Amino acid sequence: MSKKRETDWERRKRLAEVFGDVLPDTTSDEREPEPPAGDESASDRWLKSQVPPHHG
Repeated sequence: MSKKRETDWERRKRLAEVFGDVLPDTTSDEREPEPPAGDESASDRWLKSQVPPHHG
């Protein structure tokens, strides 16, 4: 009895059914960086205002 070799997409589908999507197709260092958020929160502004001048 010969076992049919499964294709890549069949293997991915079978693994996804068992484990879910384990890893993304690309890693974060392969993707374009996301643009910064438009507005800082009040706590971020407060924290940045507390940095002494000699630190930056």
